[in-house]
Amino acid sequence: MNDKPKSPTKKIVIFASGSGTNAENIIKYFQNSEKTQVVAVLSNKRSAGALKKAHDLNVKALLFDKEALYNTREVLNILKDINPDLIVLAGFLWLLPKKILKQFSNRIINIHPALLPDYGGKGMYGSRVHESVIENREKESGITIHYVNEEYDDGKIIFQEKIPLQNNETPESLALKIHQLEYRHFPEVIEKLLQEKS
Repeated sequence: MNDKPKSPTKKIVIFASGSGTNAENIIKYFQNSEKTQVVAVLSNKRSAGALKKAHDLNVKALLFDKEALYNTREVLNILKDINPDLIVLAGFLWLLPKKILKQFSNRIINIHPALLPDYGGKGMYGSRVHESVIENREKESGITIHYVNEEYDDGKIIFQEKIPLQNNETPESLALKIHQLEYRHFPEVIEKLLQEKS
């Protein structure tokens, strides 16, 4: 027998505040992988679709509040117990506290539905981003995947993909195109990052 020892599975934790379509896409992408698994989805909203999607896909789904994130070590301790190789923010709208950023330095990434540094910052999420891009008559938009730091949408950029805007573009039509970019590229970028960390 000349079996090589199996390399340990890479663990991903996802934070999500919304419907969870990106979280679901990432879970499904790695579902049959022997190297990488999404082990938990955490949300700050009881009504978040992300929690149900995780539960339906047999991934641990955890709800927390502001107190648990900012004023106690509850969320930090959950993360320390899991010890994820990567924490992925997929539509998560709160800033992570310093204690988590410090503990998981260079292991937390976020996706933003525009080409940073433009159209980022506090309050710039979802349709607000697409409305601003169209109002300013931009010729293109896209997605940005970046490391997370103490400011909104400010960390080092890892990946960007652009798409042209049509003359009759609406926030809804642009959102659809941006979602397709997210679904296509976010899991692949995560996979590449984890390979680089091996």
